[in-house]
Amino acid sequence: MNPSIHNRLPGTVAEVRTGEVMASVRTTTAAGQLTAVITREAVDDLGLFAGSDVVVLVKAAEVALAGP
Repeated sequence: MNPSIHNRLPGTVAEVRTGEVMASVRTTTAAGQLTAVITREAVDDLGLFAGSDVVVLVKAAEVALAGP
């Protein structure tokens, strides 16, 4: 883990949607639901699946917000 990342939210994977190269991982945390877009390879390397426990690391410079 990168020690300079201060925003850490424990949570649970709610859903994983994989494409050929990228994946969308929706997590549930005490702060609400968050969705991350990561590589499919990262999903496999981390062994992510619905129900797995995770810690969401949020880098402020890499946050994208979407409206309704």
